[in-house]
Amino acid sequence: MSHDQSDQDRISSRAHLLPEEAAAGSDDPQAQADAILAESDLREADRDAAPDTVLEHRTSAETVNPVEPPD
Repeated sequence: MSHDQSDQDRISSRAHLLPEEAAAGSDDPQAQADAILAESDLREADRDAAPDTVLEHRTSAETVNPVEPPD
């Protein structure tokens, strides 16, 4: 099976709408599947490609001191 055929198989498989997608509707499930899989491939290749995937590593010394409530 060629790489292109494998991609077509993935797209065809993903083009079956999930219940949430079917409820919202889709003008072109094939194009939607292609876009979803392309983004997924980018994220797999570069774990920092998604906008909200940056994980900050802080120590307890770098946290904010809590503000004491007034008496």
